[in-house]
Parts: sequence; structure tokens; C-alpha cells
Amino acid sequence: MTPSHRRPQPPTTPPTDLEARLAGFDPPVTPPDLDGEDVAYTVEDTAVGRMLLAVRVDGPVVACAFVPRGGDEDLVLARLAARVSPRVLRRPGPTDVLRRQLEEYLAGRRRRFEVGVDLAVASGFQREVLSRLAASVPYGSRTTYGRLAADVGRPSASRAVGAALGANPLCIVLPCHRVVAASGSLTGYAGGLAAKERLLALEAAALRGDARGV
Repeated sequence: MTPSHRRPQPPTTPPTDLEARLAGFDPPVTPPDLDGEDVAYTVEDTAVGRMLLAVRVDGPVVACAFVPRGGDEDLVLARLAARVSPRVLRRPGPTDVLRRQLEEYLAGRRRRFEVGVDLAVASGFQREVLSRLAASVPYGSRTTYGRLAADVGRPSASRAVGAALGANPLCIVLPCHRVVAASGSLTGYAGGLAAKERLLALEAAALRGDARGV
């Protein structure tokens, strides 16, 4: 083969000073420290809508919120960062107990949640209303905004009670879906009226099953 038939070779250049120094650079690779968060969360597509579930790493639930839109997820995470800890990490593992109990509840196999709760995201009035609700309105029962307002000693504050329930950070776990208008009609719910109707129907069906001995 004559020189004119040889395939052209790419020009070779001596390594730059930076390349030479990086050639021997081999730092140790270690996994990220996933135990460094204070709040772990996940987002689940449930039977009643898309929900963000969050727990403190020491156990209590701090959020069980409907997040139908991407922006909703950001708002919940911002509240958690401001009220609980800025160290919030998406990690499903610590939420397993809550996820399993929520799945059991929505399948009709569970009637109460056996998890600790932390209402750090709620206002003082919300804590009062939600605590009273959880203690006085059992599975399958309903109350009204006015009756709940009277129960917390604020009989004229039914609208404030409605607002407190509308921003419930622990939907389903603290069952604000069991609160209806004085007429019995269904009114606002963070997960939408269809979700509220489905939750009430689920509980009513279970109680009817009890009555039939099913």
C-alpha cells in the first residue's frame, strides 16, 4: 500500500495539563445518606385520587393530602418544610404503614387508622376542630359544620369550621369527609365531591353489611 492509500488518522495531541491531572483522579463512590431526612413522603394514586402521604421519620403522620395537580404537591411540601423540617425527602419506605392502612380502608377492610398523627401543619383552631371530629364522629356517622362548631364551643363559627376542615392536612385519617351541610347535602371537599361521596358510601355499605350479618 502506498502512502496515498492509507486511511487518514486523527491528529494526536498531547494531553492538556488538566487531563493529565484528572487521569489519576479516582475518588471513592459512596451512596447518599438517606437517613438524613426528618420527613419522608410519597405520592400515591389511590381509589379516591392522587394523594401525598408524609410521615416524620420517628413515626407520626404529618400529611395525607389530596394533590390532584403538580402545584398542589409543591404547596404541601412547602408547608412541611416550613412547619416540620426543611429536610423532606421523597422515600416511600417509612410511609409503608400508612400506605397499607389507607389501602385497607379504601378496600373496606379497615375502619380506623392505627397511626400516630402530628398536626404541626394545622393552625390552633384546626387542631381543636380536627381532634374533636376524630373523637366524636365514628366510622359510618356524619355530623354538620354547625354541630361541630357547637361541639368546640363556637356555635356561630360554622364557616370557620368549614374552612378548617377544607385545609385538613390529614384527610381520611382525620375524617373530615363525615361533615355535611345542615341540609344533609355534600359540600366542599379537598379531594372533590365525588371522592367525598365515595368515602361516605364505602362506610355506609360496611355498616349495612354489619346489619345483615355479612
